[in-house]
Amino acid sequence: MSPTDTLRLILLSSLWGMSFIFMRVAVPEFGPVPLVLVRMGVGALLLLPLLLQLRYLRLMWENKGKLLMLGLINHVLPFSLLALATTRLEAGFTSLINATTPIFTALLGALFFATPVQRQQYLGLAMAFFGVYVLSANRLDFSLGGDGWFILAVLGATFCYGVASNYARVHLSHLPVRVLAAGSSAMSALILMIPGLLLWPTEPISSLAWANGLALAALSTTVAFLLYFGLIASAGATATSTVTFLVPVSALLWGYLLLDEVLSLQILIGMIITLAGTAIATRMIRLRRGKVA
Repeated sequence: MSPTDTLRLILLSSLWGMSFIFMRVAVPEFGPVPLVLVRMGVGALLLLPLLLQLRYLRLMWENKGKLLMLGLINHVLPFSLLALATTRLEAGFTSLINATTPIFTALLGALFFATPVQRQQYLGLAMAFFGVYVLSANRLDFSLGGDGWFILAVLGATFCYGVASNYARVHLSHLPVRVLAAGSSAMSALILMIPGLLLWPTEPISSLAWANGLALAALSTTVAFLLYFGLIASAGATATSTVTFLVPVSALLWGYLLLDEVLSLQILIGMIITLAGTAIATRMIRLRRGKVA
């Protein structure tokens, strides 16, 4: 990876880490669905100029149904679930649970998309899920006022991402990345338009909440998408996937600096186990004869 791509990767991880901060600040005033409407609506408006060529517009129209499905399972549902979770859970904690996305991608790929899973990957899957347990064991309270349902919401989001990754690989891999990004964002905004407006808060929204909502759309969605797809083109998918391990570190750091969130020993141990398991499951760390290769 070139020095330029390394800088892009660090910036991308910071922007996606900040998304949990933006949600944590903005969602209490907007509500989950209206906030995601702002995120995807503004994001779509900023990305649509990338499609101002007849070829791209034709591709978007020909694949509108598949892009609609991708927008639903990769943006609308997971973003709404994460926004709901951040009404209760700390930004850093939420990002750590969200880091299990590659685990669900691997599991769903093996179960439904004929993607082979090697023996060492099962070890990584088990480690990652144990790491999530370490992170959340004392918070799995499903009574009224407990954190359990919000933790399940984050896992639901990662499940959606896993479905979306396999769906895009099988059905949409032939499309240019700009069509995928702008097209799925536009479809997401259309899906969210009616529910987002119906659930729009009756009380005025503060300038602080608006600033965080717009930053979520412009920085953590539009700019992040451009960095992400640019990295895939220049550095490759494998190198780009390392962002999975940097985002939680970024979110934990920003949460500590900006929101006074606590970095407990439990969180640090859970983070190490979860990210190590994810690295093994995604074969970024390869085990050979009991050694790391």
